[in-house]
Amino acid sequence: MAVEKALKTQKGADTSCTRPVVLSVQGLLTSDGDGVKLRRFIGSSTLSMLDPFLLLDAFDSDEPRDYLGGFPEHPHRGFETVTYVLAGRVRHQDNRGNNGVIEAGGVQWMTAGRGIIHSEMPEQHNGLLSAFQLWVNLPAAQKMRQPQYQEFSAAQIPVEYGLDGSEVRVIAGETSTGTIGPIKNVPTEPIYFDVAVRPRGSFVEALPPTHNSFISVYEGSVVISGGSFGRDKVVEAGTLAVLGAGNHVHVTSKDTGAKFLLIAGKPLNEPIAHGGPFVMNTRAEVMQAFQDFWAGRF
Repeated sequence: MAVEKALKTQKGADTSCTRPVVLSVQGLLTSDGDGVKLRRFIGSSTLSMLDPFLLLDAFDSDEPRDYLGGFPEHPHRGFETVTYVLAGRVRHQDNRGNNGVIEAGGVQWMTAGRGIIHSEMPEQHNGLLSAFQLWVNLPAAQKMRQPQYQEFSAAQIPVEYGLDGSEVRVIAGETSTGTIGPIKNVPTEPIYFDVAVRPRGSFVEALPPTHNSFISVYEGSVVISGGSFGRDKVVEAGTLAVLGAGNHVHVTSKDTGAKFLLIAGKPLNEPIAHGGPFVMNTRAEVMQAFQDFWAGRF
């Protein structure tokens, strides 16, 4: 796989340097659920996964026919789903009696664990719906844990303001200046920042050398520094940039400013058996998940 080759070339690199871009992904235009149109960045033929991340989808449309079908009732086991809404409203319900609406600027971090059946449906009939969904793998020891949720509104997510005019919404992890996101106790120790940089502004942030990381630009364009590797990379909106080895990232925006997600996580380095909505470590475990679902044991 292209990303594995790219990251392999980074092994042994100086982890005290700026992380360069090692792979750019435009994303695959596709549909899922009941005909919801989306762009798939992780989980595509170009980037099948970036341990511990299994999938990243972006939804962005003001055409109701593109999203009204939503994601009717479906099961999950063995991983976590992260729904971050930029615009619009999404209602969530599950077979355990949980029910709520993710408003614009809000996030839901759902740990499916041993199994859950849920639906995610737009709570609107017109207007812009813009959101991301990320799938994060669970280690083998936690795949059969009890399901749980961490849900936070826009007002509950701290915002860090940089001296250069940047704004960072800290959903998970901690910034280099100490702002801590509300998402806690996730085994992959994730960083999930939503960053806005003013025109011709810059953003520098520390990243754990142990983590795989990427930037997904959703507005404007940026230049990601290659540091000592000498490979600066222009990344336009609608592009995901996988970052190589290093301990920080340096991003500069173009004339229009930019908005992007900066996401990182500690790889699990475990075998993966992927069967639709179930992600386990062996094929036998995936088949057991199907049997449990059909038998009503979720």
